[in-house]
Amino acid sequence: MKRALFAVFALAAISFASAEGAKEPAPAGTGWKPTKPITVIVPWGAGGSTDQVTRIAAGELETSLGQKIVIVNQPGASGSVGTKGAMDAAKDGYTWTAGAAADLGTYKVQGMLDTDIKDWHLFLSVANIGVVSVNADSPYKTLDELFAAMKANPGQITVATAGLSSAGHITIEMIRKSIPFEYKHVTYDGGNPAVIACVSGETVAVTQLAVEQADMIRAKKLRPLAVLDTKPLNLKGYGEIPPITNWIPGMKVGSNYFGIFIPKGVPAEVVSTMEKAWQDVIGNSQLIKDYALDRGAVFNPSYGEEAQRRAFSYLQPVAWLYWEAGKAKVSPDTVGIPKP
Repeated sequence: MKRALFAVFALAAISFASAEGAKEPAPAGTGWKPTKPITVIVPWGAGGSTDQVTRIAAGELETSLGQKIVIVNQPGASGSVGTKGAMDAAKDGYTWTAGAAADLGTYKVQGMLDTDIKDWHLFLSVANIGVVSVNADSPYKTLDELFAAMKANPGQITVATAGLSSAGHITIEMIRKSIPFEYKHVTYDGGNPAVIACVSGETVAVTQLAVEQADMIRAKKLRPLAVLDTKPLNLKGYGEIPPITNWIPGMKVGSNYFGIFIPKGVPAEVVSTMEKAWQDVIGNSQLIKDYALDRGAVFNPSYGEEAQRRAFSYLQPVAWLYWEAGKAKVSPDTVGIPKP
């Protein structure tokens, strides 16, 4: 497990919108019929937010596509290692990747990969929301107490995240922009390892997504202090987690969309087949709906131009957050991301 510095919270406040805004899929008869298994590179560790929903979506798509979909976990460098693997693979439609669209859209700003969301066909399934939690044995009972400790002990309070550009990383930086403090960032190869690190006492806090923390919150191994939203999160089996706006009124939060990404350049029939499958299968998936309800996510599938619009609306402020915090190597406005 790799360590470093960084921290708290991912986000979300997610509006329910149907996939009706996506463009119409190509007519039947132009479909792609894969002749061998499809590989989906999950660029994060097993058990994390990307891994969880990607495995469910892949299982749902297998029947529709008539082929096995193999999940390969390839973590490293905040998801950029696995994403590059999909970029470099043959453009035959048999290698996809997955994750948060905001990560994909800010790799160029961070100087990690020369790519952005326009280089990919986006198939989004759920929107995730970040939670600021502490170890259950921690003395911090409220967010005020945690903030006070961070201010009183600059750079000493440890926060676990899945690394630079991860949901947890974004969360802590968004909060830190409103309430200045310093913390010790400890990074791991995925959201699940970051959560386990906090549970085991390796770190004081964790700021990953609700979907990654849900089980440990219900088991009372983590104490959730706030959700990155404007309204409370009612987590099944636990109860209500208060919104960050109780402490930071007027804080702007957005929707962190997750899904499957196929590099542009693949045959057109691959894209049209996936669009139809996404509308007909994923758009009506009870398994993904149940997953979202159980884990504190929002079921909200989209593809095509609608997916691009949703992804950009969140990654735009995130890219500028990185730049203004000194975490980016490339100014967003030089790579097609104007200041919001």
